[in-house]
Amino acid sequence: MKKLFSILAIAGLLAFNATTANAKELTPVSPEQISEIVAIDDAATAFVQDDAAATEESAPGFHQVLKDKFIEGGAGFMGIVLLCLILGLAVAIERIIFLNMASTNTKKLAQQVEDALASGGVEAAKEVCRNTRGPIASIYYQGLDRMDEGVEAAEKAVVAYGGVQMGQLEKNVSWLTLFIATAPMLGFMGTVIGMIMAFEKISAAGGLDASLIAGDIQVALLTTVFGLIVAIILQVFYNYIIAKIDSIINSMEDASITLIDLLVDHKK
Repeated sequence: MKKLFSILAIAGLLAFNATTANAKELTPVSPEQISEIVAIDDAATAFVQDDAAATEESAPGFHQVLKDKFIEGGAGFMGIVLLCLILGLAVAIERIIFLNMASTNTKKLAQQVEDALASGGVEAAKEVCRNTRGPIASIYYQGLDRMDEGVEAAEKAVVAYGGVQMGQLEKNVSWLTLFIATAPMLGFMGTVIGMIMAFEKISAAGGLDASLIAGDIQVALLTTVFGLIVAIILQVFYNYIIAKIDSIINSMEDASITLIDLLVDHKK
């Protein structure tokens, strides 16, 4: 509104001077009138700058609002909720890095093993597996290592070692589910405790006063909000990790079938 008012004031003054000049057959503007226009323009510019600065100061950013609300929630339950978020993110990041390193190009590895079996035999194929990281290469190595005992023994070794690798992929995921469940429950507990404190104040005061219990109710609701936020963030990471694990397990099963077929053909 201040900006609009200053612009309209300048426009009106210029229009008035132009009309006066036309009425007086284009009489030159006096230095006093020029000084007055410049002063009004400077005042309007300062007005606009002050208004913009005041708007920036009066509108804090999202991070600042989030920080203020977190502090208002109290250090008791909010600190535990924050700890759940930090530990959950640590577990999620560790699992994501591990799973990305465990991913292998199955078709390329199978082709390399097949070529090695054809050219150098079982030892050459085992060397290829030793030089390749990931659970699929480890399963291939175990199967090739039992090749001397027969195809059935190699198949049993592949199945057994596949179960071990699945356990490695799912390691620490249970902790992530624990943090996902714990964060909102802590928030709800903070809400219940805050409501109990509010009702105790009502009972002590002998009457219902909104200003007396508003602070406790706000703190109680903030704990629930932040608990749900933490659970939502960790749930997104959890779903990504589970999808990644399922993808790797499917690749392991497909690779195991391919390996047994290669071993049968090589035995023949």
